[in-house]
Amino acid sequence: MRWSWDHSVDEVWRQLNPELRDNTRNPWAIMQTISREDFQSVIDDPVFREKIDFLVKSMRDTNSAPAWFQKYHPNSSLTCVAYFSMEFMLTEALPIYSGGLGNVAGDQLKAASDLGVPVMGIGLLYQQGYFRQEIDLNGEQRALYPFNDPGQLPITPLRQTDGEWLRLKINLSGNNVWLRVWQVQVGRIKLYLLDSNDAANFPVHRGITSELYGGDNELRFKQELILGIGGWRLLQELDIHPEVCHLNEGHAAFAILERAYTFMKETGQAFNVALAVTRAGNLFTTHTAVPAGFDLFEPAIVEQYLGEYAEQKLGITCKQLLALGRKNPEDDSEKFNMAYLAIHGSGAVNGVSWLHGKVSRKIFEPLFPKWPTAEVPVRHITNGVHMPTWDSKEADEIWTEACGKDRWLGMNKTLGKDIGSVSDEKIWEMRTNANKALIAFASEYVSKQLMGSGHSSDSVEGAKHLFNSNILTLGIARRFATYKRPNLLLHNPQRLLRLLTNPNFPVQLIIAGKAHPADYRGQDLIKEWMLFIRQTTPRPPVLFLADYDMHVSENLVQGVDVWINTPRRPWEACGTSGMKVLVNGGINLSELDGWWAKAYSPEVGWALGDGNEHGDDPEWDAREAEQLYHILENEVIPEFYDRKEHGIPTKWIARMRKSMAQLTPRFSADRAVREYTEQHYLPAATNYLERAANNGVKGKQMINHLQSLQENWDWVHFGEVKIATSEKQHVFDVQLYLNDIEPDDVQVELFANGLNDEGPMITKMERGDRTEGRVNGYHYSASVSSSRSAADYTPRVIPHLPGLSVPLETVLILWQH
Repeated sequence: MRWSWDHSVDEVWRQLNPELRDNTRNPWAIMQTISREDFQSVIDDPVFREKIDFLVKSMRDTNSAPAWFQKYHPNSSLTCVAYFSMEFMLTEALPIYSGGLGNVAGDQLKAASDLGVPVMGIGLLYQQGYFRQEIDLNGEQRALYPFNDPGQLPITPLRQTDGEWLRLKINLSGNNVWLRVWQVQVGRIKLYLLDSNDAANFPVHRGITSELYGGDNELRFKQELILGIGGWRLLQELDIHPEVCHLNEGHAAFAILERAYTFMKETGQAFNVALAVTRAGNLFTTHTAVPAGFDLFEPAIVEQYLGEYAEQKLGITCKQLLALGRKNPEDDSEKFNMAYLAIHGSGAVNGVSWLHGKVSRKIFEPLFPKWPTAEVPVRHITNGVHMPTWDSKEADEIWTEACGKDRWLGMNKTLGKDIGSVSDEKIWEMRTNANKALIAFASEYVSKQLMGSGHSSDSVEGAKHLFNSNILTLGIARRFATYKRPNLLLHNPQRLLRLLTNPNFPVQLIIAGKAHPADYRGQDLIKEWMLFIRQTTPRPPVLFLADYDMHVSENLVQGVDVWINTPRRPWEACGTSGMKVLVNGGINLSELDGWWAKAYSPEVGWALGDGNEHGDDPEWDAREAEQLYHILENEVIPEFYDRKEHGIPTKWIARMRKSMAQLTPRFSADRAVREYTEQHYLPAATNYLERAANNGVKGKQMINHLQSLQENWDWVHFGEVKIATSEKQHVFDVQLYLNDIEPDDVQVELFANGLNDEGPMITKMERGDRTEGRVNGYHYSASVSSSRSAADYTPRVIPHLPGLSVPLETVLILWQH
């Protein structure tokens, strides 16, 4: 897989078979297809052989040399991170992805390889993957499901030492299901894929891993059982013992149960102790910005497939298992929420942008009663994209010349400054060449697309010559769903047409995207664009590229001048597509949502919206459509066509340069993976190993201690509160009665809500003298600035046990009323 993000080898594959290279981007398919005679004639060329020898040596030298992790964390206790994800977007040659979630997973694996972080991927191999898209003569989306022939994919069966294919057995509702294991080599990293299409299985079971995000709710449940429970069993079978388990979305949360069960078998501890120990090493990354996005399962399905597992292996009742996926454990009708299971079984939770962290705290607030929303334990690490995957050859050359070939390996601290020194002429040449390449690709792609769906030869020929590489090119590409508003630009078709066909300052637009086969409203949005393209006279310079995949995405982000993203805030968790244009000099015009809410500043791009939430209000949509037209007409288009000598748009290039310099390093996957490593992986490994030592003694002590706290918490109460106010400070003195709880087991604090969207103000109160005449009563005091009213502050008590994550592992809290 390393060659899928290394431009140095592109010409090798083209020399072997240029047509197959351009159509499939699959080196493995090329190697299987080329004839022996053609291969021999190429390999006999000494120049070609020298190139191959150089590339192989370069790869071996890179993989054996110490990387960022080895240099900066040489004595770390972290030896393995198991990264679970329902999908991985690594290359179009391995179509086991749908969109953003797989994009993040694939880019983070590649970046972990570059940085030397010891990560191992766990996923599923789908026989058909996500659907392929065709647009018919009526503008309707058709879903196609071509078979993924494993023999033509860049994967290999995982063999045991005796040569036998490694197969796992998992019980599904009384039926044994065999899982084949495949291996993918992603640079330094291995990705293991589980597949139920084993000849020993019943046909219904062979089809469990047939489609990504297809089938009914029960099929999804079985897929997630295979991913989580089967994935963790695979690690045990391989004698791999990760300190950290990273759950990329809640789909993989069943790994929490199997990891705890493994610890139970090894140590003899009960499930509650095993969960307390192992959760310290689990990280849950949520990507969902609305509660409806979480996987929910009927209690009956959970009981059918996991009832026996809970009782016979975990030693708990099915009701106790269901409680891990519920807000209210006593509500037998509440569905089982995979995100809730992930939270109840993890030592840390994070969103994928600053705004998404804030939104997620609101979503998960019901799990933490009496706790302020700001303290719901969800933090954030903003996604980044793997720049070597998404940069064009020309962009790669410019960045290499300015910043060095190792610029994305975590050790170059001057990227922004270095790229900022590139001349206007070089940057504009890069953009011009990239746009020409995109126009050539899009014209050829659309002509094949139209021929395949039965269009006339005149239509095909007309589409080939519709675009011009000297014209401003806008790009819109994403999943077609109503909340993403992919048709906002189409709100006023006549105004859009005038904008596109202005004889002095013309604009051209490329669109791509799929709607889920069950999302009929999303499919209607696609049809609206197709009707605009085909029925408007004169035909507008708009192309819709069907079957949006990684190959189409690469060409788009490398060649468009402006990337447009128009979701309803705050429903875009991150929106990584706009990050991909940064390295190529593309500029963003986006809603102040996801990553752009913090990335935007006037000198690097353009912003839609007012930074507030307006729901799905049609009137607000109309106002934002008007704003979008206004920005394009009065800012974007004039700046692009404001040319100085030699036809160079200096103001536009200045904006490009600032976008490249300021944003590209901030939103690269190497930055994101370094943050995951230092903020989560390393501390999680330490915490897990501490709890797991001596067969989990510390974990058991923590559970016993916490149970004692829970049993006595209702007896804790506040007494008198005194406040002395001076010119500079308020001095609080409160009485607290702990009864049977030890004072060292609690922390008393003064709490005040944050101001101006900042975090809360929390001041620790110091324990003083005992109160007279009461058992286990103490005075606690603290002073705070009198710049705020004393009424803003409230004393409270929370548990304080060494190593315990509060409120993630206990929601106990007492407020003074």
